[in-house]
Amino acid sequence: MIDRMKDAVAAAARATRFVHASTSLAGVSKDDRSPVTIADWASQAVVSMHLGTDVPLVGEEDAATLRAPESASLRARVAEAVSHALGRATSESACLDAIDAGRAAPCARYFTLDPVDGTKGFLRRQQYAISLALIDNGIVVRGVVGCPNLPDDASDHGTGNDSTGNYDSADPIGCLAFAERGRGAFIQRGDGAPQRIHGAAWTVGAPVRACESVESGHSKQDLSAELLAAIGAPGRPARLDSQCKYVVVARGGADIYMRLPVKADYREKIWDHAAGALVASEAGARVCDVDGKPLDFSRGRELTDNRGVFAGHPEIVDRLVAAFAARVS
Repeated sequence: MIDRMKDAVAAAARATRFVHASTSLAGVSKDDRSPVTIADWASQAVVSMHLGTDVPLVGEEDAATLRAPESASLRARVAEAVSHALGRATSESACLDAIDAGRAAPCARYFTLDPVDGTKGFLRRQQYAISLALIDNGIVVRGVVGCPNLPDDASDHGTGNDSTGNYDSADPIGCLAFAERGRGAFIQRGDGAPQRIHGAAWTVGAPVRACESVESGHSKQDLSAELLAAIGAPGRPARLDSQCKYVVVARGGADIYMRLPVKADYREKIWDHAAGALVASEAGARVCDVDGKPLDFSRGRELTDNRGVFAGHPEIVDRLVAAFAARVS
């Protein structure tokens, strides 16, 4: 199963790279005003085709916009990207049906997919991820995070506690991280052999290397700075989009990933965290919400019982949970 998931994500990465090679990244705006590109649709179609129909797929996208008569050029570009990724001619109708096959409802056992996590990073030609997880009775049991633009771990080295490194440039190879519950986390670059990964060691008093979202609308960055200062680590976090942050933590390039709620009633989507959270936890990180509760993937498409995310060295997470409680009480 994990090999089939890896193959699906690797193929989706070929589709997104094909779109990136275009000079135009045309798309439309979804109802929530976040951009959706040809790459989102092509990636979901490719993953859906690779996985088949024996296990339902709960994906982020649907083909409603593409089916509209005025979307002929978009449909053609999606089919072109899918055909490139699969290495065979694929019809527009097959692509549309594959995308919509990824709109199943959460059930006892299902895949969940974010076909392009960090779409704004994709549009900036920086960091984005293709994130696929298998959820069994509310537990994430397998996860794959494809990071087509993420450099190797040499990029993780910043100076002091000011940054974990520079992720603004697109790497020509990227990487793929994956995990199975209870079996550890691994990373693979290109055709290289998978390497086991572990979170970084950390001792009290050492600098805390943090990372968070680029977009201020995704995480309360001023509160991040306050919390880091409260635990004695007032450095500037590195900022990069998508579940690549979980991978950076998992491979030891950062000590903590913080995603702080920007609205009291906002709840995270399962596909935004399932695969990355498993990779990080299998690498030794503690992953929880800002109240210290484990992420609960048993409640449908959203983490309705959680708010925000901390993922990183267990002792740092403990300190941040306590600092958050003190800050908001």
